[in-house]
Amino acid sequence: MCGIVGVLGQHEAAPILVEALKRLEYRGYDSAGIATVNDGELGRRRAVGKLVNLSDLLVHNPLRGKSGIGHTRWATHGAPTVTNAHPHKAGPVAVVHNGIVENYRELRAELAENGIDFETETDTETVALMAEYYLNNGLSPVDAAFKTIDRLQGAFALAFLFDGQDDLIVAARKGSPLAIGHGDGEMFVGSDAIALAPLTDRITYLEEGDRAVLTRTSLEIRNEAGELANRETRRIKLDQTRADKAGHKHFMAKEIAEQPVVVAEAIQSYLPSGGDTITLPCELDFCKLDRLTMVACGTAFYACLTAKYWFEQLARLPVEVDIASEFRYREPPIPERTAALFVSQSGETADTLAALRYCEGKADKIVSVINVPESSIARESDIALPIHAGVEIGVASTKAFTCQLSVLLMLALKAAADRGTLSDEELIDHTAALRGLPTALNAALDQNQSIKASAQRLSEARDVLFLGRGLMYPLAMEGALKLKEISYIHAEGYASGELKHGPIALIDKHMPVVVMAPRDAVFDKTVSNMQEVMARKGKVILVSDDDGVAEAEDGVWSTIRMPRIHPSLAPILYSVPAQLLAYHTAVAKGTDVDQPRNLAKSVTVE
Repeated sequence: MCGIVGVLGQHEAAPILVEALKRLEYRGYDSAGIATVNDGELGRRRAVGKLVNLSDLLVHNPLRGKSGIGHTRWATHGAPTVTNAHPHKAGPVAVVHNGIVENYRELRAELAENGIDFETETDTETVALMAEYYLNNGLSPVDAAFKTIDRLQGAFALAFLFDGQDDLIVAARKGSPLAIGHGDGEMFVGSDAIALAPLTDRITYLEEGDRAVLTRTSLEIRNEAGELANRETRRIKLDQTRADKAGHKHFMAKEIAEQPVVVAEAIQSYLPSGGDTITLPCELDFCKLDRLTMVACGTAFYACLTAKYWFEQLARLPVEVDIASEFRYREPPIPERTAALFVSQSGETADTLAALRYCEGKADKIVSVINVPESSIARESDIALPIHAGVEIGVASTKAFTCQLSVLLMLALKAAADRGTLSDEELIDHTAALRGLPTALNAALDQNQSIKASAQRLSEARDVLFLGRGLMYPLAMEGALKLKEISYIHAEGYASGELKHGPIALIDKHMPVVVMAPRDAVFDKTVSNMQEVMARKGKVILVSDDDGVAEAEDGVWSTIRMPRIHPSLAPILYSVPAQLLAYHTAVAKGTDVDQPRNLAKSVTVE
């Protein structure tokens, strides 16, 4: 949520800031703005809506200066208006902020007592006004920023720019990510490395509680206690930060199409060629564990629900799965010999990170499955397992989900091998199936046109149900999430066996029902539930393999054929039609596929 950039450069900052903000569009936003220092004076431009509106404004009302900060805002406190847009300016200071200042009401009351008025509804304006107050009381810009930061409670990433200071940015991070980029006589700030990739490949990630003082030739970082802190500067691979559509109409379409390649890379990283042994980058002995607690949000939560089946069925390891925002406040007991596993695409998800910190000192091991190895969740884990999906720009997760599933399945197989719950022959059978998964994903993608035809019919619906049993149940919920995320059609996913316990009341001739039903051990029961839907004139879209379609297609509204697959791999394969159904439905309805309304890619606040 929200995006921050900052530049102390050798060239005009405005176009650099706007271009960097474009690379952060995937995070979600509803307004944008920049501020620069030119001839010692702060200037500011802000606009509501897409960045093109800010670009248009800058054409007609340019903003000069080689030092600046920029922001894309996802509204929390106050509506998306120009007045509420960042940067916020109070006299000689401008501020951009990602996060929430939880004690802003108390600070506002304190400022009001000192005769200071407010112009906006935002919590961030309080930060700017507090810094101005300290400047007016004789503090230097750096000391005023630090004093302000000390007063803030909540989660935030901040960047301060000051009147008369064209070689100074003060930045801080608590709960929300922030990175510093090192150039040649230049320095940069960004919410993540993607924003800074065209500018530099040398990145320093601020750690929790850090505040930094930047000039063009220096970087000073202090920790929360005010002590000088040395933070590692890393070189990032620029090809890992590419953010182009590669000829596709949308990033989501590109990322769906990339799945055979990235899943193959994930499998190769844990299952080297020629072997049948799952290899982890760090040692993890499942024989020393009695329980696994898995925590995540959104699509990653559904990946965890799927993995629960794998760990319990293959490795006989009991698993508890929690939504991070509930887990952190439920404060559950963590028994001995328990590992806590956290799944997050960005590695910065605020609730998941807070849940991880709750488990520190309680769980035997903290393990993360992440897509960004330099992220906060990865750095704070005992073991971080990358999914190798590459940069994912579309807000609705696709390739990250299938890569998460692939890594979690391989982790479950590692657990089964450690605990001796599968025979050598069974393990070889599973690993052989894994090696064939990319080919099966390609075959699923070949069904794009038939899925598009089904989606065209689906786009006329107001409500949709998704049904599945066993491993298909979490995927039914994920399919429903994808559809409502990007098409804005109300959709719900249910376990097929729950149909008669309530949802069947919704079935009529206007209700499409997507049934995920590979020809597996529970196929017959799923088809029985499907027949109950059709008996009430529900419109069934059956997603199954050739054998399943041949047996159950009579009377269905539409069919989508998948290749035959090992039962344990079905959730990964059947993710493709779920994603494509959502994608083509959204395109048919004309919605914003990559940046759906009200949503953000990286949820860095509660």
